[in-house]
Formats: sequence, C-alpha cells, structure tokens
Amino acid sequence: MENNKIIRMSITFYGRVQGVGFRYRAKYAADGLGLTGWVQNEWDDTVRMEVQGRREDIRQMIRRINAGTFVNIENMDMKEIPVDPEERSFFVRGY
Repeated sequence: MENNKIIRMSITFYGRVQGVGFRYRAKYAADGLGLTGWVQNEWDDTVRMEVQGRREDIRQMIRRINAGTFVNIENMDMKEIPVDPEERSFFVRGY
C-alpha cells in the first residue's frame, strides 16, 4: 500500500531557517513521528535534511517545523533518494 511505503527525501530549506531552533524542532518532530535521518545547517544559510519514513509523516514533520515561532520556510528543494535500511534514529549534525 502506497501510504505505508517508506521513502527517503533529501530536502534543502530556504528562508529564516538558521538561528531559530529549526534543527532541534526538526528532531523533536521526527522523534514524535517515528522518522529517521539527519538535519544540518549549511554555510549558505540554508538547512539540509535527509528524512526517512512514510510520505505523510514527512509532510506532517515539515508542517510542525514551520508552525513554530521564528521559523519561516520560504522554499524547499526536495528529491526522493534511496532508503537507508540501517538507519534507526534522527539526529542533528553541525556544519
């Protein structure tokens, strides 16, 4: 069933996404939704994430991140990439 299929997305977030708690909000949302992957700030003021789970849970995670104060996602580049079958958690990475 397509709704339960596990996918992995590579996402770059643009907007007010650094210095506003974005990465820790992402971790909290991912943990609550059972998603795996990682998130990190990039040198160009974007945030990059790889996240794995059900498509609807990934969408819900993005909604939760953007719903908070200070964060303002203006745009996203998203592409589906191969699933990592060994990954078991979601973590925050540095630069």
